Amino acid sequence: TYLKVGLTGFDLEAAAKRAPVNVAIVIDKSGSMAGDKIKHAKEAAKQALDRLGPGDMVSVIAFSDKVEVIAPASSLSEREAVKSAIDRITANGSTALFAGVSKGSEELRKNKQANQVNRIVLLSDGIANVGPSSPQDLGRLGTALSKEGITVTTLGLGLDYNEDLMTQLALHSDGNHAFIKDSAELANIFQREFGDILSVVAQRISVKIHCAGGIRPVRVLGREADIRGQDVSLAMNQIYAKQEKYIMLEVEIPEGAADTDAPVAEVQLAYRNAISKADETVVSKSVARRVADASLVAESTNKAVLVDVAKLIGTEKELIDRGIVRKEGGTAFFFGRGKTLVPARQLDLAAFSVKSKSKDLDVELPRPDKEYQVVSRQSLAFTDAAVNKDPLVKGSFHIADPS
Repeated sequence: TYLKVGLTGFDLEAAAKRAPVNVAIVIDKSGSMAGDKIKHAKEAAKQALDRLGPGDMVSVIAFSDKVEVIAPASSLSEREAVKSAIDRITANGSTALFAGVSKGSEELRKNKQANQVNRIVLLSDGIANVGPSSPQDLGRLGTALSKEGITVTTLGLGLDYNEDLMTQLALHSDGNHAFIKDSAELANIFQREFGDILSVVAQRISVKIHCAGGIRPVRVLGREADIRGQDVSLAMNQIYAKQEKYIMLEVEIPEGAADTDAPVAEVQLAYRNAISKADETVVSKSVARRVADASLVAESTNKAVLVDVAKLIGTEKELIDRGIVRKEGGTAFFFGRGKTLVPARQLDLAAFSVKSKSKDLDVELPRPDKEYQVVSRQSLAFTDAAVNKDPLVKGSFHIADPS
């Protein structure tokens, strides 16, 4: 049995006064960024500044083997001066990514306030090679920043950046991650990201689920949560206007007499309203009806929830069964990289796609330079993987017509 707890950000009215923004733009200016990459990065950053208002705070940091504060944290009363400072960035040196993000967080802290949206936007095209540089190091940094209410968005440019490192940093700080193949796309990506930043409607979100007596919480699918006895708790940094997030909790409900109600859980959602600045709480209860008629059970089944559950469980089980990941206690997983297992705090099932060979004959892979493992509950006899005698595919993936 599964309990789905849905959260939807309320609509942000045009006349509403949005939450003020405190943002640090952190740009990789190592040697590999020379040419069009650094040119487009600077233009995108300057255009993004035009989305911000006089009550917002901004800082700009550039890093190679050393970190430079291009524009210290300040209001945008001197917008053109900040743009001129961005224009002076030149590309050279190595990649001290950890230090660049850390300096960005220092600038945020100078003017950090409770009611702000605090965000680091990181752009890099390479592999961190100065200072702490493992996915675990950056994941821990993301976790620490999240506890301060700071979210990190990571933008990976080109085909050479460390995807694992950038993803871990974003994942553990409740931020976004995007792969940008062509630097000419940077302006649109920056605009989209700043659109998210400017539409935050709830912050410091705390979800507590108290299961009724006799109901045993088993696990939360696809998210990290703390389960102690009858209580389940987890946190999120923010939610945007109209954004939908959900928590899928597996529970065990004991048998009981037919035609009786079984209280399942009480859910308490606490958050800071980013528009009104008020702390708000929502409480809801879930009750299940016990029936002896199997047809009534079938009729009342929420098929949309079952689809979500099937994707989460099926994908997780398949990945574990095939040795692509290995579960290590609670919610820790290890990702397979050849003969090496790389640790990850949380298996992000959203990173995997379900494909049907009756519908999808050609699958374009997200990163043309990366090898991908094919995961299927069906035979791979009609696929490129079977032809190559290897479940690893690269570039694109063809599925022959099964008819």
